[in-house]
Formats: sequence, C-alpha cells, structure tokens
Amino acid sequence: MIGKSPSLKRPLIVQPLILQFAILFISVPIIVALAVRADSGGPYTSEAITPVIARAIARTGEGRLEVRMTPELAELHSETPSLWFVAEDDAGRSVTFGEVPTQYASLVGTLNDLSYGHLRDRSSPYLLSAVIRRESAPAGMITVLGHGKLTTLSIVVILASNVAAIPIFLLLALLSLIVTPWIVRRSLAGVSRISREAEQINAGQRGRRLSEEQVPSEIAPLVRAVNDALGRLDEGYERQRRFIASAAHELRTPIAILRVKVDSADEAATRRLSIDVERLGNLAEQLLDLQRLESERTDTDINLASLVRRVAGDLAPLLIASDRTIEVIVDGAPPVRGDAGAIERVVTNLVQNAIEHGGRLVTIRVAGSGFEVEDDGPGIPPEERERVFEPFHRLRPRSTGTGLGLHLVQQVVEQHGGHVSIIGAPGGGTIVRVEFPVL
Repeated sequence: MIGKSPSLKRPLIVQPLILQFAILFISVPIIVALAVRADSGGPYTSEAITPVIARAIARTGEGRLEVRMTPELAELHSETPSLWFVAEDDAGRSVTFGEVPTQYASLVGTLNDLSYGHLRDRSSPYLLSAVIRRESAPAGMITVLGHGKLTTLSIVVILASNVAAIPIFLLLALLSLIVTPWIVRRSLAGVSRISREAEQINAGQRGRRLSEEQVPSEIAPLVRAVNDALGRLDEGYERQRRFIASAAHELRTPIAILRVKVDSADEAATRRLSIDVERLGNLAEQLLDLQRLESERTDTDINLASLVRRVAGDLAPLLIASDRTIEVIVDGAPPVRGDAGAIERVVTNLVQNAIEHGGRLVTIRVAGSGFEVEDDGPGIPPEERERVFEPFHRLRPRSTGTGLGLHLVQQVVEQHGGHVSIIGAPGGGTIVRVEFPVL
C-alpha cells in the first residue's frame, strides 16, 4: 500500500511557526533582563512600593506634605523594617519616613527634576538600594525616592514576560498562516504548471516535453530527467513503429506467393490452409493500418451516410454468401471531419466483426455525428466489453480472426477525437457505438 505523499505545509508553515515561538520564548526574557539591568550587581528595590507610598502622602491645612499610616503602608513597613522614603512635590516641599541615608540627603529638594531611576549599592544588605518614581498621590503629583522590599529577576518575571509575548506570537502566527501559503503557491507555480502539462501527455501525442521555465532550481533536475525519459520513450516507440511497419510490409510478398501456391495446390489438405494464409494476410494488413494512422492521414469533410452505404454495398456479397442480411438506417447525418479511408476501415471492421460473431442480421444506424453497428448474436458479457479493445484479445478461442480489429477501430476513432463503446442490444446481441466530434 502506497503511503500518503508528504506535504510541504509542515516544513514551510508549521515548523517556522514553532521556531518563531521558541525564539520569542527565549528572547523576550533576555530582553526584559537587559531592560531591568539584571546583570548590574544584585537585587534592586521593587517598584511596587512607590504606589503604596504615594497613596499615603497627603497635605496638611498649611499645604505641607505629611505621611499617613495607611494599612498598605503599615503592611509594607512590617515586611521591610528598613523602609525609608522621601516624597517631594513640584514646589520642592518634601516629607520623609524612616532613616534616610546621608548619601541621599543632597537629593532632597531636587527630586522634582527626576521621574524614574534605580539606585543600588555594591554589597549586602543593600540598604542604599532605592527606586525613584513619579506618582499621583492624594496630595497631587509627587516624586518618591524610597528603599523597601528587594527583588530580583525571577521565574515570575520570566513567565510574565512570555505571557506578554503571546499576542505578538499570535500575530506572527496569523501572518504566517496567511502569507506563507501565498508565498508557497507563488514559489511552486511552475510546478503546478508542469503537472498540468504532464496530465496532457499520452501515447497519441508524442514529442511533447515539460516546460522548464519558472521551475524552482531544486525541481529542475527532476523535470529534465522526465523530459529525457520522454525522449527515450519516443525514440523507442519510433524504432518499434518502423520495425512493425517494415515487418508487415515485407510479409506481404511471401504471403501473396503462399496464397497463390495454396490456392493452386492439387491436394485438398493444402488448399484448406487458405484460411490460415488469409488470416496471416489480414494480420499484416491490420498492422500496416495501425502505422498508416499516423503517417498517411488526410482529413476531409465526410458524409457518414454515403460512406456507410458504400461499405454496406461492398460487403453485401460476403453477407449473402454467409446467408446473412444487412440493413442501413439513416436518421440525419451532418458531415464529420476525418480521414475517409480510416473511417471506412472502421465501418468495415465492425461489420466483419458482427458477421463473424453475430447472428443473422446486421444493422447500421447513422444518426447525428456518429453511427452504430448492431447484430443479433449472443452478445458480449459486460465484463469483457472494455477488454475486447485490447490488441490480440479474443473473447473465445477460435481459428479465425487476429484480435486486432476492435483495437484498430478504437485507435482510429480516438485519433479523430471520438469515442467508441459497446452496449447490449435490447433483444440480445451487441451494439458498437461510434461518436465523432461535432463540426
């Protein structure tokens, strides 16, 4: 059992999406780490303390700033006993809480010129680590310089940064799902074109090659290899065609001599060989007919009714001799385009086939752009109706016939763009229907 062909969607769409997600998952934490200066020498004061401090800053009746011990600030102080901060408004009024290190004393009165910053000392316990943030407070806009709970870049920050990257990833995935298939289809347009060209190649259209224009360089060697293979097949077919034509042509002379000798022989046993000699001659002529289809075809407008009547007249003596009758029925017959000699051989072969395998009556009906030959014989089983067109296929063992007649009929009809089919006759027997393209 042949497995399902691999698709290009996985290597060209799914795998790039996985790679993009992996890159985002790894790169975003690194970018965040760089942004917060994770490599600058230790923990830093959490920025979460400045909103708590700002909500605890209010004004007195005289307009000065004061610290009100809110529950949030009390909880923050209990968590970090070393908490200290300076809050300053835009007018330079300030208020302090806790023991402000002397290193920051010079900043008091100048904080309104600052909005954001991190300060950090060199070693533990990092009591000089501080954060500067501009916040909105009940007392108005203030700038807070404070030291409180220390923090570092943790797995929480990493996970949070990746959660923030999810919308970016989804956007990239959406763009990839829309753009990548379009790029793939555009890149493989040449492959789609040559696949359509390959579908049009058949045994009756030799010499055709796949186009190598606009084909990806990775696929071009395959296209060239296919074209080389088609060239070798054409050469082999041409050698075979020339051999069959030459062999059939060369056989005509010895067969003709053999026919004369058999017919003029004195012995009855020798004269009975005339049937086999006739079979050899018919086989050689049909092989030549197959070759003439390609090399000697001359298309003209053909009146099917006249052609069928002419064939029926030519075969009438043969039918009379075998105690059979033939009937021609014409129901409208527009002209068809084709080789008159080849189509005449089609009608002749079908009538002869009906005489050999049919009953007592052969009927030819001409209607539209085709005709059908009906006999009242035993018929052809449905499972054999396609196989009888194969070369040298015989429905039943017999001493006459070559097995090429129906094959020749099919070849001629298909080369004229038509179709031949076999159906069962209503009262028993066989109907062979031939349809040609309408002009």
